[in-house]
Amino acid sequence: MNFTIFNFLELIGSLGLFLFGMTMMSEGLQKVAGNRMRAILASMTKNRFMGVLTGITITSVIQSSSAATVMIVSFVNAGLLSLAESISVIMGANIGTTVTAWMVSLIGFKFSIAQISIPLIGFALPFIFSKHDKRKSIGQLMIGFALLFMGLDFLRMNVPDLKSNPEILHFLTNYTDMGYLSILLFLGIGTLLTVVLQSSSATMAMTLVMLNQGWISFEIGAAIVMGENIGTTVTANLAALTANTNAKRAALSHTLFNVLGVLWMLIVFYPFTKMISWMIDGIATDPATQPLYALSLFHTLFNIINTLIMVFFIKFYERIVCYLIKDKSSNDEFSLKYISSSMLPTGELSLIEAEKEIEHYCERSQQMFKEARTYAINSYNDPTNTNLAQRLEHYEDASDMTEIAIADYLHNLVASPTSLDVKKSVRYYLYLTTEVESVCDRCFNISRTASHKVEEGIDFTEEQTNDLNNMFDLVEKQLEVLIKSVSRKSMEGENQRNIFHIEKEINELRFTLKVKNIDRVNKGTHSYNAGIIFMDMIEECESLGDAITKIAKEVRFN
Repeated sequence: MNFTIFNFLELIGSLGLFLFGMTMMSEGLQKVAGNRMRAILASMTKNRFMGVLTGITITSVIQSSSAATVMIVSFVNAGLLSLAESISVIMGANIGTTVTAWMVSLIGFKFSIAQISIPLIGFALPFIFSKHDKRKSIGQLMIGFALLFMGLDFLRMNVPDLKSNPEILHFLTNYTDMGYLSILLFLGIGTLLTVVLQSSSATMAMTLVMLNQGWISFEIGAAIVMGENIGTTVTANLAALTANTNAKRAALSHTLFNVLGVLWMLIVFYPFTKMISWMIDGIATDPATQPLYALSLFHTLFNIINTLIMVFFIKFYERIVCYLIKDKSSNDEFSLKYISSSMLPTGELSLIEAEKEIEHYCERSQQMFKEARTYAINSYNDPTNTNLAQRLEHYEDASDMTEIAIADYLHNLVASPTSLDVKKSVRYYLYLTTEVESVCDRCFNISRTASHKVEEGIDFTEEQTNDLNNMFDLVEKQLEVLIKSVSRKSMEGENQRNIFHIEKEINELRFTLKVKNIDRVNKGTHSYNAGIIFMDMIEECESLGDAITKIAKEVRFN
């Protein structure tokens, strides 16, 4: 047998080139169309059938169902898609991925596309060195496309020649004539290959090469294709490991959908493959290309029929995954809800998760302010506040860790190849995150001052309590405008003016209360210590308002 280690490494290297080209092409397309994909998903997923169409479109464009599914899971993680919407898009992604098989069947084996790959890379090279982000991404897309077909061409050339190595053919024939057992065996091989390669398109290309070389029959190729449908779901499930509950559910629904599809296909496997062979016999006359077209048609029809059946059971899938994966999240804790280290597909898409996480961070800071206010006002006469001091201290520690986690995520985002617009947004978001943490610091300072009040046995007078509530009301209004601005990504215009107007009211009230506090101490209305603690809380509220105003002045959204 002439197949050496060197030949094996050439085969693996060819596969690596194919995978690298596909990844590069996919990333380039996501960068070129990332924001458009976001708009498409937002407008086209309300209806289940439109969701399927959206999944087909996205996967056809980026040529990777794994990348598309990870993207969909990241959208669910960021709260841009509901669970039901994501299931319909994932179903469409299964159909979209069949484009790869047709591309390889119709183009890859007709002529050596590697002959035009080198000129294509030469044409794309100036784009790569362009300072314009979109041109650079287009260059990446073209080079990825060229490398993908170079890898396919090398893969075809480096597959062992069965005529020279009959032992391999003999090995395969031992397992191809065992009826359904062979189908199940090669289904498992297809699943394993896809899990290892992390790309159903790469496994599909290998299957088409083996079919083209005569290694396997059409039926065995169809079994491998069914295995690919199961194996491709592993990528999204890995990506969702550290994501939120709904993202995990979306990834699991992909697995359930594909597994159930394979189960019903196994029941009608032989009649279905015979129907495909009959259809191809009537269309293609070249015996060399018939098996390739047959496998591509099987892949397409299987996924289309499976989707047409399962699209009516989206609610059923939703109930199943909700039952299997319980929601263990807590709304009372500072915790990362949207961003996760395992999902960083591209800058444009990762930025969405960062935006939602910062919005969540702002909401938690508002919750912390409300609890600090409760503690400050009621700490002397409300027995339910005994644990609030410890709770607010925990909030402070958790908010510090949240700030670090968001900042690390944003720094990693900037470190990856991404557009200037994304880098500009990251700069604003880093500033916003820092200032939100300052808000949390001020809330903690208010609670710490309230603890001193309790320790010294000081009770505020009714006038002091009313004045303090007036100040808290103004700060709470500012926080509400801030959260509305962040959620709508609009820190200019009316929102900005509202924040500035409230800041002016806070400053005027602080000055008024400072004068009143001195007057009350002189009159003996309350003690000197009570006046100090009262003004400390007022000053912290004013500092908190300053932090929000700085955000309104400095932060801009694209």
